[in-house]
Parts: sequence; structure tokens; C-alpha cells
Amino acid sequence: MDFIRNFPFFSIILCMVSAVITSILPAKAARRWTSCLVVIVGILSAVTLWYVSGLGESYVFYMGHFPAPWGNEIRIGVLEALTALVFCVVMFLSIQGGLHTLLQDVKESKQNLYFIMIDLLLSSLLALVYTNDLFTAYVFIEINTIAACGLIMIRDNGHCLVAATKYMIMSLIGSGLVLISICLLYDLTGHLLMSNIQETIANGLVQTEYKFPLIIVVGLLCVGLAIKSALYPFSSWLPDAYGYSTTTSSAMLSSLVSKGYIFLLIKIIYRVIGFDVLYKTGVGNIFFIFGIAGMIMGSVKAMKQTDIRRLVAFSSIAQIGYIYMGLGMGITAGVVAAVFHIFSHAATKSLLFVAANGLSEVSGGSKDFVDLKGSGYRNKAAGVTFLIGAFSMIGIPLLSGFISKVSFASAAMQIGDKKLYLAMLALAVSSILNAVYFIKAISVIFDVHYAEESKKEQSKQSGRFVFACVVFCIVNFVLGMGAQPILDAIATGLSLFA
Repeated sequence: MDFIRNFPFFSIILCMVSAVITSILPAKAARRWTSCLVVIVGILSAVTLWYVSGLGESYVFYMGHFPAPWGNEIRIGVLEALTALVFCVVMFLSIQGGLHTLLQDVKESKQNLYFIMIDLLLSSLLALVYTNDLFTAYVFIEINTIAACGLIMIRDNGHCLVAATKYMIMSLIGSGLVLISICLLYDLTGHLLMSNIQETIANGLVQTEYKFPLIIVVGLLCVGLAIKSALYPFSSWLPDAYGYSTTTSSAMLSSLVSKGYIFLLIKIIYRVIGFDVLYKTGVGNIFFIFGIAGMIMGSVKAMKQTDIRRLVAFSSIAQIGYIYMGLGMGITAGVVAAVFHIFSHAATKSLLFVAANGLSEVSGGSKDFVDLKGSGYRNKAAGVTFLIGAFSMIGIPLLSGFISKVSFASAAMQIGDKKLYLAMLALAVSSILNAVYFIKAISVIFDVHYAEESKKEQSKQSGRFVFACVVFCIVNFVLGMGAQPILDAIATGLSLFA
């Protein structure tokens, strides 16, 4: 049984080694290798989740078996293992859903590079989930940034190059702020391990003359990760990055990359800064206000779009706003709702990008609503999948988005101050706006005036695409109808964070 404790470390190393192996494989073999890698890591994550659930506590894995402060370490609990499993499932389905268009989107000579980036992206996400060391987190933040940028610009056209440049500029600003904050935090505490830093802060650092520098550190760290996770208004790069990259890239970038940074931020709040210190500095209230602003402004901008992929991209800005609103509530219930929404959004947004591409394929490659009329009849798998994803984002019962919104509303009811009214109003307005722009999209792709004509033009879809659509929908229903055990696991995992 103790051998299972090695699985998280094996997963990270296996992904990094696979990036090297992929570089020397033919394109087809590289695709198969990466798909198998994600499945293997998913199985290891599932076994780890089973193990820590039975253990009832988190455990620390010492790399090289040297304890702090000489060695590096990762820390594994219920929430870390669950998050790793969800990330693997979403990544595998995103790869399968976009694989049939890979030859059109990426030159065969560059497909090895594409799958190297996916391998590195998975390794960095796992490291951000598991690491207990801030400098290690920073190293993998940079690996994540480079891999994500490569996934955007791999199509090698003007739009993608501009989008990648915007992404890189904003991401490097965020990375720079994170690095500065880590350096200052090391100067203040003398530690890089999260648990050691928390112990130093808890021993009265905030009551000393270092209170103001600590506030600066907290601000820089939170702003840096907020920029990298596209919290409004630091999200100007997001629509182009998601809208112009390949199907698989858009699905993974929207559902996984920003969520990895948010998960790291949650760990830092619990395991480094401390919940009380965060809200004494006022950063929690800033998260709350900017989260609500993102919920509204992302939805307003989505309403103006005539391109289906840009509509889904702007919707991501709104959904990230939900997560930060939950973090800003200042109570555990709000964080539980935020983490569940990370899972819900990861499963739903990747579903929407895969479905949107399927609708575009049967509309002459166009993403404009004018050309997408009746596309839901021409590609029924994509149409039904987009419909389910849209209903989930609106908050229709039985789907994951409904549980997210109920969880946020329930958390808001526990606050008992002005935040209650702001949160409930924001949830109501955002849900109405979500309904407006998604119903607009649904009415176009299922336009009854094109039903008969479109049915005659039905095109055969690849088995991988249909498989991805079906499983994505199943995952969404599982999150919607079997949410309570997941919410319980999240709450247990957060209690083990400190």
C-alpha cells in the first residue's frame, strides 16, 4: 500500500519523460503515446484518490527522501488527487474531441511539437496541484506558460501569432509578480515550503514591523495569479487565445490552464497566507468585487459576439468571475462552491469548444452565426452536446452548472452582510445574461427554417468525436446528479489543506 504514495511523483516525472520520448516518435505514434499517457496518469490519480480517501488525511512525499529545509516535497490529499483525476479526464476527452481536425490545423511536421506541449502542460498542472514548495510552483508556472503559448501559436497563422503574443505578455507580467512575491516572502520568512511559511506567519509575523511588507507580498502574489488565470479586467488576451487556436488547445486552455493557477492560489490562501490574514489585508474583498465585475462584463461582451467560439471564450471570463466571487466571500462554503465550479467549468467549457468546432465543420468551416444556421441538424452529436453545455452554463437542473449556482447562492446566504445582496444580485443577473446569449446561439444552430434542408446534408462524424461528446455529456450529468459526494470530498480536502 505504501507504494501508492509514489504515484503522484511518478505521474509528474512520467509526463516530463514522455515529452522527451514524444520528440523522437512519428506523428501518429506521438498522438497515441500522449493519449495513453493521459489515461495512465488518470488511473494513477484515481488509485491515489482511493488511497487518500481511505487514509483520512493528507501525506507528504519527500523527493530524494530529504526532509525540509534541504529537500523538496509534494503534498497529497483528497482534493489534490480529485483535481488531478478531473484534469486527466478533461484533457483526454479534449484530445479525442479535436483529434480528427488535427491534420487540418497542425502541419504534420509540427505534430510532435504539439504533443510535447501537451505532455509538458499535464506535468505542470500536476505539479501545481501537488507541490508544497513555492519555488517549484514558480518553475512549473513557467513551464505551463511556455506549453500553453506553444499550443496557441502551433497553427502558425497571423491570428494565432498575435493571440500568443498577447498571452505571453500578460502571462509574463503575472509570472514576474509571482516571482517577486516569492522572493520577498522568502526574505521575510526564510522558507520556501508552504507549511513552514504558514507556521512563521502564524507565529506573529503579521503583528510585527513586517506587517506592511507582508501585505505587499500578499497583494503581488494574488494579483500575479489573478492575471494568469484571466480574472477581469486582466482577460483581454483570452478571447483571441481561445477563439483562434486548435479545438483541442481551446478546450484545454479554457478548462485546465487557468484552473491550475486558481487551484494554486487556493492552496496558497490556505497553506501559506492563511484565510484570516488574506481578509485582514482586504484582498478577499477585492476578489469579490472583481469576480462580480467579471461575471457581468464577460456575459455582456458574450452577448455582442457573432462568432460562436468567441462567444464561448467571453463566457469563460464570466465563469472565472464566479470562482473569484466564491473565494472573496470569506467563508469555507464559498471556497467549496468555487472549487466545484472549477470542475464544472472544466467539464462544460471544453465540451462547448469541442461541440462548437463540430458545428463549424459542417458549416464550411465558418464560425459565424450567419453560416451556422441549422448546423445542429447537420451534426446532431455536436448540436445536442452544445445544447447540454449551454443549459449547464445557464443553470438548468440535473447539470453541473445548476449545482455550482446553488452552491454559490447557499454560501452567500451564510455571509449575512452586504455581500449577500451583491452575490445574489450578481448570480441572478449573470444567469439571465447567460440565458440570453446561449439561447441566441441555440436558436441559430437549431433554426427550424433550415431543419429539413440540413437533415439532408448530415455528415458522418469521426468515432473519437462522438465518443468525446457522449462522455463529456455523461460527466456533466454525473457532476449534476451526483454532486454531494464530490462536494463532501472538496470540503474534506480543504480541511486538510492547512
